[in-house]
Amino acid sequence: MSDNLPTTLAQRLTARFGADVVAATEWRGETTLEVLPQNWFAVAQALRDEAEFRFEQVVDVCGVDYLSYGQTEWDTTDVSSQGFSRGVEGQGPGRFRWDERPRVSGNLKRYAVVAHLLSITHNRRLRLKGFCLDDALPIMPSLTALHPGVNWFEREAFDLYGIVFEGHPDLRRILTDYGFVGHPFRKDFPLIGNVEVRYDAEKQRVIYEPVSIDPRVLVPRVIRDDSRYDTAQAEAAATAAAGK
Repeated sequence: MSDNLPTTLAQRLTARFGADVVAATEWRGETTLEVLPQNWFAVAQALRDEAEFRFEQVVDVCGVDYLSYGQTEWDTTDVSSQGFSRGVEGQGPGRFRWDERPRVSGNLKRYAVVAHLLSITHNRRLRLKGFCLDDALPIMPSLTALHPGVNWFEREAFDLYGIVFEGHPDLRRILTDYGFVGHPFRKDFPLIGNVEVRYDAEKQRVIYEPVSIDPRVLVPRVIRDDSRYDTAQAEAAATAAAGK
């Protein structure tokens, strides 16, 4: 038998889909297949129907916003390992002026859709990912024709990220209010929101007002040693010594 035959799932996926695949990677036992939006539906259909893969179930579909990816507002280089760091840079989502907002780093597109597939037949999982081509109007083909159960998942991604799923039978908000403006999981959406509500006794109804609080970073990030790892290393060393 030839040694050049594909052995890992990532290699088999690359061999099967060829130019339709942007990247197929394996890391820590997890396989990720990235495809272009125009190949999203066809690849998902082949992964479901072909006997070699047979990913017959979609566990989840979600959106991802890569705005400010790789940036951090935490002090991680000049703090004590026994102390803690506060988010002092003010670069996190919802804590910057719009003209000083973070940008998408590198050559990444801003919005991606991720589907987690499960093959019950072969007892394996696959992460299917695709980046939307247009950051101003992110669009991805709907998988509802292949997997009707993703209907609500795609509606959540539309509601929270503003990703439009072309071909979805009933694409409307599912978690936010009917008149909600914006998409709350986008990285440039203020953490404190845009409006607050309260009951007005004089008007005898709930009214909407601009947010009256200032965005602040108050949650410390604790940096400390974990004794569990020391114990595990000591037990592993003892076991290795006993086996000699």
